[in-house]
Amino acid sequence: MNGQTIIVSASPHVHSDRTSQKLMYDVVIALIPVFLVSLYVFGINALIATLVAVISCVLFEYLIQRHLLKTNVTITDGSALITGILLAFNLPAGIPVWMIVAGSLVAIGIAKLSFGGLGFNIFNPALVGRVFLLVSFPVEMTLWPSAVENNTTLVDAVTGATTLGLIKEGLQFGETMTVISTQIPSTSDMFLGITAGSIGEISAIALIVGGGFLLIRKVISWHIPITVLATIAVMTGVFWVINPEIYANPLIHVLSGGAVLGAFFMATDLVTSPVTKKGMVVFAIGIGIITVVIRLWGSYPEGISFAILIMNAFVPLINSYFKPRRFGSKIKAKII
Repeated sequence: MNGQTIIVSASPHVHSDRTSQKLMYDVVIALIPVFLVSLYVFGINALIATLVAVISCVLFEYLIQRHLLKTNVTITDGSALITGILLAFNLPAGIPVWMIVAGSLVAIGIAKLSFGGLGFNIFNPALVGRVFLLVSFPVEMTLWPSAVENNTTLVDAVTGATTLGLIKEGLQFGETMTVISTQIPSTSDMFLGITAGSIGEISAIALIVGGGFLLIRKVISWHIPITVLATIAVMTGVFWVINPEIYANPLIHVLSGGAVLGAFFMATDLVTSPVTKKGMVVFAIGIGIITVVIRLWGSYPEGISFAILIMNAFVPLINSYFKPRRFGSKIKAKII
């Protein structure tokens, strides 16, 4: 090849002046609205959790790359920063600091760097850290600070169940959705973020604004987030029509839990999602189906974290089936 060296690198492949670093910081900007809502609702605990997660992820990436792997340090690319923010956003406010540090170590050390770093990891690192904490410390990971109004702000004064948790618990005790609907937040509260839940999942409108920013900036495409939410809405809508007394309406399923956070910010991870549009749609449908199955019949009231990780494992298979058109391949002419 005339002495030229061909370098084949891992994804993401960016064919423009938009580097991976710029894409990562676009995601940071997109997460600012929901972060501000979390500060308003949960106060200092949301700030502490986010700072601890970010600092831990960046520090662990530096230490492991510098002293254990002895490779180039990549903390400036923004990926560790994003992992820290998203990990914190998947945790309840007020969780012990040492647990956040443990989750950060698993997210960076196991889910990311053990596979080779950015571009090589199979699973979303933040979700791996979150699921590790959920399985290891289920009590602490399900103590949800409730938004309680006082004279100045909304603070995490008491703990309570999430909307999906209240529905799951009520149905297990034989209550109907007519009764349960009087005990859960209104759809407007879920839309605005005045409800219990993880730090970054409570405000659908803030997440949609951030997701819209990513769509406008073309950091992500609509195929995964819209298909995930549409699949959840259609499936839960079918069961709701069949029996509205034991199944919640689809709007509740879309607005509550981590559906919007997962759809826009977790499932769309450039490294762990398919590369083609058809593959993205199949990937997103799988996430939606698994999420609904876990929510309706599983032990956990929420399932999108597990759904995304399960579908992450199928991404190589999806990519092998839905292959992009080869550069320079002939396109069949359409005869008119």
